[in-house]
Amino acid sequence: MSYNNMLLKHARELASFLFNVNGEDFFPDGCVVEVSPSTGKLRRIWLNGVVLATIRPSDGMISLTLEGGMRLAKLSPGVKHRVVVNQEGETRVKNGFDVSPANVIAVDESIIPGQDVLVVDSAGSLLAVGKAVLSGIEMKELRRGTAVKVRHKI
Repeated sequence: MSYNNMLLKHARELASFLFNVNGEDFFPDGCVVEVSPSTGKLRRIWLNGVVLATIRPSDGMISLTLEGGMRLAKLSPGVKHRVVVNQEGETRVKNGFDVSPANVIAVDESIIPGQDVLVVDSAGSLLAVGKAVLSGIEMKELRRGTAVKVRHKI
């Protein structure tokens, strides 16, 4: 097995673990791995010239791009990995703001702080991807602060 194939296998296993999806569906054959020239470690996963995800050097976890978020939304049904926002929250996200807990109307309660999540509207359409600041339960109960730090928006 080549080094690149080994890294792609690692990325698939990580996606399976973090998102509870089939890693080979999330990072299919044809994905290209980008390696850090200084460390030799996995940095980005590309598919058809588009970055799907970046591996955070600080903790080795997956950081989704918008394209990766769209892939996850297709592979993961229901509210899994999702933060559903109301109309005001939708407008705020579209204007470049983070998600406030006051705008959360439904959430996957298994979300933990630091996890990448999908921000969707009440119809389930993807608005953004970002990093959870609060747990899913806290997002439902709190009214102030930041629930999700938005990284990429539609």
